[in-house]
Amino acid sequence: MARSLRAFAPALVALSLVAAACGGDGGAAGDGGGGADCNQDIRVGMALDIGGLGDKSFNDAANRGLQDAIADGLVCEENTEFIEADATGSNRDANVQALADGGYDLIIGVGFAFSPGINTIAPDYPEQFFAVVDGFATCGTACDLPNDDLTNVTDLTFKENEGSFLVGAAAALKCGCDTIGFLGGQTGPLIGKFEAGYVAGAKYINPDIEVLVEYIGDDTSAFNDPTKGQALSTKMYDQGAEIIYHAAGASGAGLFNAAVEAGKLAIGVDSDQYQLVSAEQQPLVLTSMLKRVDTAVYDVIAQVGEGSFEPGAQVFGLAEEGVDYSKSNTAELTEDIVARLDEIKQMIIDGEITVPEDPAEV
Repeated sequence: MARSLRAFAPALVALSLVAAACGGDGGAAGDGGGGADCNQDIRVGMALDIGGLGDKSFNDAANRGLQDAIADGLVCEENTEFIEADATGSNRDANVQALADGGYDLIIGVGFAFSPGINTIAPDYPEQFFAVVDGFATCGTACDLPNDDLTNVTDLTFKENEGSFLVGAAAALKCGCDTIGFLGGQTGPLIGKFEAGYVAGAKYINPDIEVLVEYIGDDTSAFNDPTKGQALSTKMYDQGAEIIYHAAGASGAGLFNAAVEAGKLAIGVDSDQYQLVSAEQQPLVLTSMLKRVDTAVYDVIAQVGEGSFEPGAQVFGLAEEGVDYSKSNTAELTEDIVARLDEIKQMIIDGEITVPEDPAEV
């Protein structure tokens, strides 16, 4: 079981952001990362996925975890680096290889698509550690990957279905309507967990509610197509959806544009997107399903620094503070809704509600 280490690390020094240049050094040499107040013994490299920094979602959340680790002295700023994927993600493995060859003690691949490459690369670097956000690299031959029993790899996984259940319930409680929508990025079991939880949460409140579902595509480029995201969202609003939840990465920007055009509500994902969208879009973001990629990244950096790296799968759900929902939009997400959602949240943690992972189970 993954631990939440963030709460116990002392805040040693506030630091500036890692340079955003692709493949650029994480900071200037010298005192940059806090000098004697930071752990000089480890180096951390991060390989970002499609959309890069500024996606207001998945990659940004991972970078927040790195920045928090720097600020708390778990790693020195000058000992960090990140590399952004190209538009198709074709250089994922090359970026991981470059960081491994660069001698980084911990290499973090931000996205499940890094799993096959890291499964292949990691055995050649037994003294270094690898982490895959949403990964299945340690699944090995059971997932048609060549290597089993990787002691230097961890998959950072989440119970997205649990957080999605809460925002599905929020949608049904807010609108009191007959129809809502779900916008997915890439088809498959990962985003299927978001869909399953969302539909189940909405139906927990209103068993008769209809949930329209649209997916952008069947490969990872689906997470970086805001134009199609907007078109599919507009389609669902036109079909009667009063609120739409997206799990589509950078493509979700299209949902917020469509929400403004329709004058209807939207639900964000990964980060608190109410805090990240434009002033025009902000009032229409009811809530966001918080996927604490930042917590997972922070924790694995702490593990490497203290010599307690946990290979295999680390799972972050509601109980581990790995998923949650945002409460920033107090004008729309009113106190009565928050109180009901918090009751449901505790019921999930206590095992009184079991949240499905597959849309076919709803």
